[in-house]
Amino acid sequence: MSHASPKLHNAMWPGLVGKGDEAGQEPPISLEKMLDLTAAAEVNGQKFEGIDYFLFLPHTDPNATDDELRAIADLIASKGFKVGSLVAPVWPGTVGDSAMGDADAQKKFLDAVSVACRIAGIFKEHGIREYGCIRIDSAEFGVEKWREDPKANTSKIAETFKAAAKIAADHGERLAAEGEICWAGMHSWKDMLDLLEEVGMPGTVGFQADLAHTYLYLMGYNAPEHALLQEGYSEEEFYAAYETMTDKLRPWTIDFHVAQNDGQVHGAGSHDKTGKHCPADDPNGKLDIVRCAGYWLKDAPQRGIKHICWDGCMFPNAMLEDPGTWNTILDTMLKVRDTHGWD
Repeated sequence: MSHASPKLHNAMWPGLVGKGDEAGQEPPISLEKMLDLTAAAEVNGQKFEGIDYFLFLPHTDPNATDDELRAIADLIASKGFKVGSLVAPVWPGTVGDSAMGDADAQKKFLDAVSVACRIAGIFKEHGIREYGCIRIDSAEFGVEKWREDPKANTSKIAETFKAAAKIAADHGERLAAEGEICWAGMHSWKDMLDLLEEVGMPGTVGFQADLAHTYLYLMGYNAPEHALLQEGYSEEEFYAAYETMTDKLRPWTIDFHVAQNDGQVHGAGSHDKTGKHCPADDPNGKLDIVRCAGYWLKDAPQRGIKHICWDGCMFPNAMLEDPGTWNTILDTMLKVRDTHGWD
């Protein structure tokens, strides 16, 4: 059955994440090129309806003037898109720094959230942005430093997130904390839940679920004590574990990424190893994307979800620049909406 919602978005950051000028890296793909690739995709007359967007160079100067940001909004609108969720530049080397760092690092993190809220406001005034969250994470790569004092470090991240939430709330925004095994204090389903509960601001700080990343939550990749599955699991065991995980995290979930994972980890450049994104039709994919999406999208409208986004970070440029890649992705997104959408 065809539905009008959720709106179908494509992420722009796969043109940036893992790209660069270091040895073995491929160059970034420009915002306009990513927009054009997205706009060209079409399946049975249906196209992508919007984009989600990383607020940093080379796609966006976080210190851009209002007029420069309006020009970017004009460009996006000219391709027929709305803007949904925005990724705040919270990481060291961008505007921000570790949420569990010292006072200076925490200030940089909050500055990054302020930057994202400012840009979000300009996009709202322009009319290009009507829904979506601002995505954050702990901006602390890896878990070793966190493990030196888990309780204290989780509390420090929670303290930073609470301060960030006040900034967001003042701008009418919600923050979605991305569950991914490379982020300290967010590297397992249980640690993620503990952090959300310690922040305790469900109206402003929620969870952003990505199918690829949360698969490795099941396997306990960076937290074996929290594994819900062991290698060699049966289909019945998989869905029992999946329901356990999603029942815990779904009530917090306010942003959702459709993705595929082959059970491996991957990293490139400064981006630490995390759940490997795979093509939607990857024969080694571990997930029935459509079925798994349903666990996260149950009651989605009640949690304010109005769009879903594809995420396929660290694909080779040749794959990203192949029109067939995007048609396959769009077809998968349509199947998710046809099965679990609403009107």
